[in-house]
Amino acid sequence: MAIRFPAPLRSGDCVGVTSPSKGVERRERDHLEQAVRAVRNRGYDVVIGECMDGTSHISAPAEERAAELMAMLTDPRIRAVVPPRGGETAIDLLPFLDWDSVAAADPTWFVGFSDISTLLLPMTLRTGIATLHTNNLMNTPYKLSGQVLTWPDIIAFGPGASFTQSGRWVRLDGDGPADVTGRLVGGCIEAVRHLAATPQGDVARFARQHAPEGLIVYLEAAGDDAFSVCRSLHGMRLAGFFAEAKAILVASTFAPDSPTLTQQEAVVDALARVGVPIIAEVGCGHVPPYVPMVNGALGHLRFGTGSATLTQSLR
Repeated sequence: MAIRFPAPLRSGDCVGVTSPSKGVERRERDHLEQAVRAVRNRGYDVVIGECMDGTSHISAPAEERAAELMAMLTDPRIRAVVPPRGGETAIDLLPFLDWDSVAAADPTWFVGFSDISTLLLPMTLRTGIATLHTNNLMNTPYKLSGQVLTWPDIIAFGPGASFTQSGRWVRLDGDGPADVTGRLVGGCIEAVRHLAATPQGDVARFARQHAPEGLIVYLEAAGDDAFSVCRSLHGMRLAGFFAEAKAILVASTFAPDSPTLTQQEAVVDALARVGVPIIAEVGCGHVPPYVPMVNGALGHLRFGTGSATLTQSLR
């Protein structure tokens, strides 16, 4: 079964903004308005939802947040949905999301990272629709040096497009070259670890349906120390999260080491026994350059001495 990629956005298309997790505090409203202006300056219309309150850790009750997100994902006028930020407990929306209705609608880009990956990954796994793991609206650097793309760039791509990112990445499981092809899936460790071995995180089922070439799994740690990351990755491995992985990409992180265990040692301790290349220092998390990752894209990883690239194809 083919992955479905949303149509490219064009000038005049609509971007929906809602907060499935934490909303926007009053002191951040100017920041939100600046981000919205940047999107409008690219020629897009912007619709801001009702679930935006930032006085608590959630913007509204779960049923209301889920209903607004569903409405935006299934509204044919809205071509992309971009939350203003991440948060802590987006997982409480999952019982209220109707993935069958999302799958029946025209594909819409769903963009975000951090806690939002709790929703992005299930959307791709359950519907076969690609989602975009990258900066949320208010922490998007709209101007970046070099060749790093941002989410407004990606949503203008159509099915069949491809893009390549490169970096000074390191291999943790050895020092040889790697050349691997697979469908990309992943997200923030602190979020997606809770989905492993549930219907919302059934990567093995997704691979059977959509990825005969196997998977390239990418992960990033937002803030957990190395002990917590190690436990999380062990648990995900035991739950079968990496059973179809052909390679594992690990993002750079500002998260702390533990007294006797570094972040990279934690990854090796938990995942070396998977027996696939483990490539670290990939900039696809909370650390610049915020490389976008398209869940469902066909990834081609090339790693060698002095060079490393990842090509993502929307096909």
